[in-house]
Amino acid sequence: MTLYRLDASIRLEGSVTRAVADTVQTAWTAEHPGVPILRRDLGQHPLPADAWRTAVSAAFLPAGDRTDAQRDAAGLATALADELLAADAYLLAVPLYNYAIPHHVKHWFDLLLTEPRFSPGGDRILEGRPAVLVTARGGGYGPGTPREGWDHSTPYLRRMFGDILGLDLHVAEAELTLAGVNPAMEALRGLAEKSLADAHVTAESHGRTIAARVSELTTA
Repeated sequence: MTLYRLDASIRLEGSVTRAVADTVQTAWTAEHPGVPILRRDLGQHPLPADAWRTAVSAAFLPAGDRTDAQRDAAGLATALADELLAADAYLLAVPLYNYAIPHHVKHWFDLLLTEPRFSPGGDRILEGRPAVLVTARGGGYGPGTPREGWDHSTPYLRRMFGDILGLDLHVAEAELTLAGVNPAMEALRGLAEKSLADAHVTAESHGRTIAARVSELTTA
């Protein structure tokens, strides 16, 4: 069995999503020591900027008529698909940037969906596989807050990972993560600390949940 981990934060030190995802991974590893972890770090190693456009153009041509760039782009899409299919569970760490998903995550999704096995409207070949989505937001976006409705990331990620890819998705989320560095948010630091602590507790629980679920699926 294999755990697939996707990181999207552009930060290494101080990244909340990476830290909370580490908690998930630790819980997973406690149940499945020595199990391979397949990693893709989009934050540190984004995909080539023109890969999606080039892969789309390749889809309209016979394989023999494609340029080298088109073959490379289609091959990269195949590699992304193969990575997902090789895993039994998923850990997806994606922060909120500028009220939406990071552009390099959108590009990853777009390129993945050019791969015939993941074509929209086709069979959901990852149906039911367990996953944890870790997300973090610098401010507060809950009901009654000034930014209510401005989080355009979490609903999209739930839709794509859950409804499009068919994963059995569990979510761990932290808010107000900028309170510690933004003087205007000083009054919210207590809430921020609680939100982060709760996220780690939830992450640990979800890590154990997906580990157990994989055990059930592989022994069924």
